[in-house]
Amino acid sequence: MANIKSAKKRILVNRTKAERNKAIRSSVKTAMKKVFAAVEANDKAAADAALLEATAVIDKAATKGVYHANNASRKVSRLAKAVNKLA
Repeated sequence: MANIKSAKKRILVNRTKAERNKAIRSSVKTAMKKVFAAVEANDKAAADAALLEATAVIDKAATKGVYHANNASRKVSRLAKAVNKLA
């Protein structure tokens, strides 16, 4: 365990940030699963709605620095590609 006050604070801050990042990553995964579930069910309307929501969640995560911009872009691209195959 850290003895120095600043080191103790870093531990607390890092724990807080890790929990926040984990929650954001979890919400991204959930949004992506909703899109893929709609694609599996061949429900174009639900897939489009889920894609719109997932894109917003992924972009917000990238803005907050949880995902690198290219990683977020790749995720959105994969989702859009899957939805566009339904048409």
